[in-house]
Amino acid sequence: MSKFNRMHLIVLDSVGIGAAPDANNFVNAGVPDGASDTLGHISKTVGLNVPNMAKLGLGNIPREQPLKTVPAESNPTGYATKLEEVSLGKDTMTGHWEIMGLNITEPFDTFWNGFPEEILTQIEEFSGRKVIREANKPYSGTAVIDDFGPRQIETGELIIYTSADPVLQIAAHEDIIPVEELYRICEFARSITLERPALLGRIIARPYVGEPGNFTRTSNRRDLAISPFAPTVLDKLNEAGIDTYSVGKISDIFNGEGINHDMGHNKSNNHGVDNLIKAMTSEDFKHGFSFTNLVDFDALYGHRRNPQGYRDCLHEFDERLPEIIAAMKEDDLLMITADHGNDPTYAGTDHTREYIPFLAYSPSFKCSGLIPVGHFADISATIADNFGVEKAMIGESFLDKLV
Repeated sequence: MSKFNRMHLIVLDSVGIGAAPDANNFVNAGVPDGASDTLGHISKTVGLNVPNMAKLGLGNIPREQPLKTVPAESNPTGYATKLEEVSLGKDTMTGHWEIMGLNITEPFDTFWNGFPEEILTQIEEFSGRKVIREANKPYSGTAVIDDFGPRQIETGELIIYTSADPVLQIAAHEDIIPVEELYRICEFARSITLERPALLGRIIARPYVGEPGNFTRTSNRRDLAISPFAPTVLDKLNEAGIDTYSVGKISDIFNGEGINHDMGHNKSNNHGVDNLIKAMTSEDFKHGFSFTNLVDFDALYGHRRNPQGYRDCLHEFDERLPEIIAAMKEDDLLMITADHGNDPTYAGTDHTREYIPFLAYSPSFKCSGLIPVGHFADISATIADNFGVEKAMIGESFLDKLV
């Protein structure tokens, strides 16, 4: 019998809690990540008021310098720690795949100088549309449509760009290149980037609307990932007939593998919380695991280096946390974590190599406190332990510490 009948994992995308021990091996715009600290710098520079996460123990997580405006609780209601990544990467897929028990020892391919001509030519031949060569480089997703959206409206050319992550992104104005056509082009791009020297984690469709000077990306984004290279704990649960619910882009990240209930994409963090609560309160969800990604922290504020917006987004989630807790049953477990950092006060516009916070709460807890610092994959090992399935490649369960 499971210790917790249902387990709910929420990934606050990019909400890191301080540079990892190997952070200086990772670079952001030429600057090593060794001084990055997403939560710490937000708290220090613009203030952070997250009383509900603080109550669970966020301010108790061990750090060289305590979070400036998130006090430690003398009697927290949950368990807390921070977790270190062992895989070679600091991107979304690497983080999520490791959380589900995989060790990525060979990072995906990245293209700091843009994609090779061969890839662009193949996409042109398939789509019948030219590619804007000047956009073919690491680019901010909003800046690239500001810079080349007017040209796309005039010519119908494709805007293809990348980032420090192993991704190929295609931005398209919905009135010029219909969403379904964009999806087909992205599916083709996916088919030609499945092996080295162009092994990409994701192909991302980036639809937008509006007029020059006022473009807005829409919720019709689609991520086309590759399947994990080995079974994850999601697969183990699914094979055992245990319900697995996906909220947000989780299903995309795992290419649908191991997911048997998909709640769909999120239009926003708040919409994602609504979808999670909808799953939690469903009469059909009696036993199993839900996995939620809330991406606005990363996509809207981390990459855009907006600490005020990032702080407000954290406040917004914290305000919704009581609703999530109210939807829990007595024998549910709630876990809150991240997948990497994206320090909005740091150099460049890309992810930062950081520890991730981990908070756990259940109405059934008799105790609370700190869990020893561990690794991302410990989360999946704990889930596997709870439901009586094999763990994946790596990870050590801390289930016995949640009492």
